[in-house]
Amino acid sequence: MKEVECVKPKYQVIIDDIKSNILSGTYSVGEQIPTESALQDSYTVSRQTVRKAILELSNEGFLRSEKGSGTYVSNLYRSRTGGNTMKKTIGVITTYISDYIFPSIIRGIEGRLNEDNYSLLLASTNNDVAQEKKALEMMLSYGVDGLIVEPTKSNLYNPNIAYYLSFKEQDVPFTMINAFYEELEVPFFCLDDVQSSYLATRELIAKGHSQIGIIAKMDDLQGKYRMKGYIKALGEAKLRFHPEQVLSFDTASKPDLSTNLEVFLEDNRDALTSLVCYNDEVGLEVVHACRKLGISIPDELSIIGQDNSYIAKNANIQLTTLTHPQEQMGRDAADWVIKKLQGKKDLPTNTYYQPVLVEGETVKEIELE
Repeated sequence: MKEVECVKPKYQVIIDDIKSNILSGTYSVGEQIPTESALQDSYTVSRQTVRKAILELSNEGFLRSEKGSGTYVSNLYRSRTGGNTMKKTIGVITTYISDYIFPSIIRGIEGRLNEDNYSLLLASTNNDVAQEKKALEMMLSYGVDGLIVEPTKSNLYNPNIAYYLSFKEQDVPFTMINAFYEELEVPFFCLDDVQSSYLATRELIAKGHSQIGIIAKMDDLQGKYRMKGYIKALGEAKLRFHPEQVLSFDTASKPDLSTNLEVFLEDNRDALTSLVCYNDEVGLEVVHACRKLGISIPDELSIIGQDNSYIAKNANIQLTTLTHPQEQMGRDAADWVIKKLQGKKDLPTNTYYQPVLVEGETVKEIELE
């Protein structure tokens, strides 16, 4: 059966565009939007279509029309949604919800919010900036009182910065977890990712390894910093950095990681004795690839994951890994937003959690020749 592509009605396209311009701050409150004639020309639609869009936006509180003058941006939408309730609502945007360490982080946030009778409005982006845009627009439209965000592709330029500036202009407190956008001045709660990879690499060096590779996810800030920690530890030990012993991937190429891993491991079979993995999820991908290739862990290859996730503890082989605060991070971020809304001063602008090595079954000491 042939799939039918859903096409938005023309008036809905106008609504979405104008709403995006208002929420991102491109159109300011009180500013006059383009005339009906200008919108007709811009979207190649009839006057009736334009008027239908304006009427709906006016009903939602985004616009107000003045007879004989024009149509202006309104902020009534804020008081018609979450902003007028006695119970405050905190928005939470994460890259994922049900995978990996995210349920623990969300549990920490929810637990702290419940203590002060705050509601939680949850959205995820799948690490996609278009989905992040939709999530931010939803939070702004709803009128959340505060926001906790895990950035999307935090090591790349983010086209949604204007939305974050809109929250600032509206005095809506927000903080970031796991990473942050370097171009924004924003409080954050993060693992010390440089230290995490540094400790992982140093542990392998202490066990006699000198041929140490790394697998890093490079569209997220965590990957950039974990690479930095790896390079720092190699430098201190006066070990050479080998570009061919680095396998990088990003969100788009992640589905191909298992295939690329097999090629990488086969190519470096005689060179590598150990690997620092971006996280536990990648660590277990390495385990599966090694089993397919007949590479024994840890006899032929030692590996260290990161984040001390439930999968590191419950897999067939217990990964050596580094701790991640998970639930505590979520709780602390929620506590920060609550205290900010209560008018507390001198709150931390950045918090780094220190990782600790958790010994498993995937690292072996090798004898120096």
